[in-house]
Amino acid sequence: MGLPDAVAREKKHHRKIDCEGFLRGDGLWDIDVHMVDTRTYDCAYDELHRDGVIRAGEPVHDMWLRFTIDLDFLIHDVQAASDQTPFDICPRAANEMHKLIGLRIGGGWRQQVRERIDSAHSCTHLVDLLGQLTATAYQTLHAALEEREGKRQSRQKPPIIDTCLALSSSGEVVKKHWPQFYRGSATEEPDP
Repeated sequence: MGLPDAVAREKKHHRKIDCEGFLRGDGLWDIDVHMVDTRTYDCAYDELHRDGVIRAGEPVHDMWLRFTIDLDFLIHDVQAASDQTPFDICPRAANEMHKLIGLRIGGGWRQQVRERIDSAHSCTHLVDLLGQLTATAYQTLHAALEEREGKRQSRQKPPIIDTCLALSSSGEVVKKHWPQFYRGSATEEPDP
């Protein structure tokens, strides 16, 4: 179905974000995010960088981010690259991403990122990609996490429960797939 037809308009900007998750041969997981921004018109940011102009269709930004994590979402390694940027200094910010090694993606994650990466030394776009990266990590590891939990004697509540409408602990999906964590709806009659 998609979106309804739009009014007459002219495309000016295109941001493409590609996210992939991989199980590595050593048992760790790589989560890769690649972002490319292009414009439909020539633009200039820095007269000394890229011959002073970024031509229509050329990437304004072409950036990569890879986290290597384990099944507990502990970050073992970070790789970042800014192949195309509007300013010559921008690629230096990729080095700041290494400060996230040793953190665990989960509760309080965004606050920990802000504590480790100062905005004056980082890149807004790479930091923004962290949201895409963490969402991709959860999607990538989901089946492996379910398999691990299924082998445990006493199961903990999956962290995915209560993160959206479909996975509400009072909803039908949780009732079907995780009945032990289903809490019923307020209007539901208790079983006799």
